[in-house]
Amino acid sequence: MKKILENKDRANKRRNKKRSRKPEAEAKAEEEEKQEEIVDEVMEEAEEEVENDDSDIKEDEAEEEDGKSLSSESETEEITTRTKEVSDGRYRNKQRCLVLSSRGVTARYRHLLEDLRKLMPHHKKDYKLDPTKSGGVSQALTEICEVMSCNSYMYMECRKKMDAYLWLGLAPHGPSARFYIWNVHTMDELRLTGNCMKGSRPVLSFDTQFETVPHLQLLKILFSNVFGTPRGHPKSKPFVDRVMAFYYADQKIWIRNYQIVEEEAVVTQDDNEQQSNTNKTSLVEIGPRFVLNPIKILSGSIRGQVLYENETFVSPNEIRAQDKAFYAKGYEARKEWEKKRKERDGNLVVVQDPLDSVFK
Repeated sequence: MKKILENKDRANKRRNKKRSRKPEAEAKAEEEEKQEEIVDEVMEEAEEEVENDDSDIKEDEAEEEDGKSLSSESETEEITTRTKEVSDGRYRNKQRCLVLSSRGVTARYRHLLEDLRKLMPHHKKDYKLDPTKSGGVSQALTEICEVMSCNSYMYMECRKKMDAYLWLGLAPHGPSARFYIWNVHTMDELRLTGNCMKGSRPVLSFDTQFETVPHLQLLKILFSNVFGTPRGHPKSKPFVDRVMAFYYADQKIWIRNYQIVEEEAVVTQDDNEQQSNTNKTSLVEIGPRFVLNPIKILSGSIRGQVLYENETFVSPNEIRAQDKAFYAKGYEARKEWEKKRKERDGNLVVVQDPLDSVFK
């Protein structure tokens, strides 16, 4: 009996399980349908968000383009305002010029070079150069400029302790120009009344021909790099009280240095009985003064292709040879005259006096 009852109980449990399985499957199906509906809703919302994002991106791009145009306009306005404002005076243009001479330079040209150093606060000084021991002028100058971090140089060489030549160039690749210096007057010789602050920046004034003649345009770049003091240099003063003028006449470059003098004058007006101040600007020469006769312009640093050559330049050696030839002609003429005089004296016939034998 117990076994029969147990079997009946098992059968009833199985039936209940089967009955319970059917609503569970239905519940699972309903849950899956609900999840699918939720997933569909989520996908639709995501697609709507993507479409909204695309429209927002397009609007943002349009706004960015508008902002860029506005920013460019604002930047141009800022640039114009910056140009109108006073510069901050920072040392950005870090240019240095090497100034040195060769051995055998005379006192006059040494004083001239020292005067030029005083006018150039951005210069670097070095010992006298001996080209015979340094392997050539070009190689020595490029090495010195590299060691002293100079991008331009002024090299003065003296020949026979009479003639001075000036080299101006950019290191290390050039170009470079060679000049013959003459008509030199240092500041100690002139004793001019002009005066300026030591280390002040100059105003470089060039003749109109420096804008039209091709080789003068290149020389203008060299002069501006060598003599122009960069803004904010530690040894320079933030003042502009002198003018360095370059004139081109008679195929030579005439260099002068002037002081800017501003004088205030008071002018009265009779009608309004008011006073107004007017400034009168004048120039007073400081010195030194000298003339440069351009000889050659080379593409490299004291070497390379010849870009310009002055055909009218005559070497001072040739001039001295011509002077010696002229004086030699006078000597030859004097010697010929002495020879003719001796011949004339030898050809003279002296008449004997009969009274010579009486008064012995």
